[in-house]
Amino acid sequence: MNPITHKSAFLALSLAALVITGCRPPSHDHGHGDGEHDHHEEEQAKGPHGGRLLEEGDFGLEVTIFENGVPPEYRVYPYLRHEPLDPAQVKVSMLLRRPGGRVDQIQFMKQGDYLRGDRVVEEPHSFEVSVAAEHAGQSHNWKYESFEGRAVLTAEVLRNAGVTVETAGPALIPVERALPGEVALNLDRAAHVVSRFRGQVMEVRKTLGDRVRQGEVLAVLDSRELADAKSEFIEAIHRLELAQALFTREEALWRKKISAEKDYLLARHQLEETEIAKQTARQKLLALGVGAAELELLAREPEGEVVAFRARQPFPEQALTRYELRAPRDGTVVGKEVTAGSPVDADQELFLLADLTTVWVDATVHPADLPMVGEGRKATVRLEATGREAAGTIAYVGPLADGRSRASLARLVLPNPDGAWRPGLFVSVRVVESEATVPVAVRTAALQAFRDRDAVFLQDGDVFQAMPVTLGRRNSEWVEVLSGLSAGQRYASTNSFVIKAEVLKDGATHDH
Repeated sequence: MNPITHKSAFLALSLAALVITGCRPPSHDHGHGDGEHDHHEEEQAKGPHGGRLLEEGDFGLEVTIFENGVPPEYRVYPYLRHEPLDPAQVKVSMLLRRPGGRVDQIQFMKQGDYLRGDRVVEEPHSFEVSVAAEHAGQSHNWKYESFEGRAVLTAEVLRNAGVTVETAGPALIPVERALPGEVALNLDRAAHVVSRFRGQVMEVRKTLGDRVRQGEVLAVLDSRELADAKSEFIEAIHRLELAQALFTREEALWRKKISAEKDYLLARHQLEETEIAKQTARQKLLALGVGAAELELLAREPEGEVVAFRARQPFPEQALTRYELRAPRDGTVVGKEVTAGSPVDADQELFLLADLTTVWVDATVHPADLPMVGEGRKATVRLEATGREAAGTIAYVGPLADGRSRASLARLVLPNPDGAWRPGLFVSVRVVESEATVPVAVRTAALQAFRDRDAVFLQDGDVFQAMPVTLGRRNSEWVEVLSGLSAGQRYASTNSFVIKAEVLKDGATHDH
């Protein structure tokens, strides 16, 4: 037996065994074995090349998709009575009806021992296939389904999974430039609380994270310097009382011409001097943070005519040395450098209060990006770790560049009602560079990686089909679709990962 006859006999026996036993060679996935692959179907017979076997009488075709080192293409091997047939004697055409209504027509030409399709078989390889063949004046037709990357989900399943469906169409897509940024305290709404004199901390009433109202006591201090200043004020009040009494007396005597005018003028001068001393002592205490109410407790200033001294009540314990450090504004304690019993110096910072209902976002702007960054320009702040976003406006662009990096500062003031934007977090600041209306766009959240390509899941009733897409301009919300999807088609816009998981669970192998 010559080699050709031996090969034909082996092929015939192999095909006969497949028909009788229902067994078949293992299917080939992308890039495996000889590069031919097909979608696995439980009852589909396979040919010697691992492809789908189509038979009618003595005539048959083996249909494969080949993509080893080349773009995917159909290759068809004809057989007559289970033996290879010269491809030149056969005419084959094929129609691929894809989800969404698209139809691809493929014609075949002889190449070696097979017929080669005249066009690339684009992903996804999911379609209804119609094959027409002519041989020896006889016509043969087959139809079959070859699906991949698809899942069937009912409306109830979609609702429970939170999957929403939208229609692809035109959208206005702002093209954005991302700048590195950092959340910072809004120092315009922060307060450094300092000690205005030397002393010792007797009590600490607030700690880090506490929210305080204006006027609340933060800490209690004890200070000899404060006692000296209070004593000076009390003495000034007493001298003022005396000077006022003497002036009243001398004025009355002078008007009655009992005393000389010089005595009257001297008494008035002394009254003016004691008034100045009292005002100086008062302003000093106010500058140290002692309130008017506390001054009233220390010494009541004389009013009207004073004709006699009145005995004063004793001062409360520690009235002269005790000082209550109060919050100058509403805010949150974000800094604390004080403990009970510790000594403090004048001008030492003890607390830092910040109003966290707004924060600064400081972005670094390199020279190439400066032309598109200006005050009043809209921007989006994004925390990449969580995906949280907020819209803002650039409020300030620094007039100076850093001496080393040559970068400038752009600042946004961002509302922070729930405190989620924590100072110190690194963020991305996306500035709108330009805007364009594109004919077809989908939600960015709809994109899924499928076989190393971006894809969306098209809806056709309860069926969702993975559709690879070529993308263009994008921002955080929308992405332009250049190919793979048409306006008007329905797609899973949110939680599409649920559909992808269903596809992968059912198996993602090619089966043609």
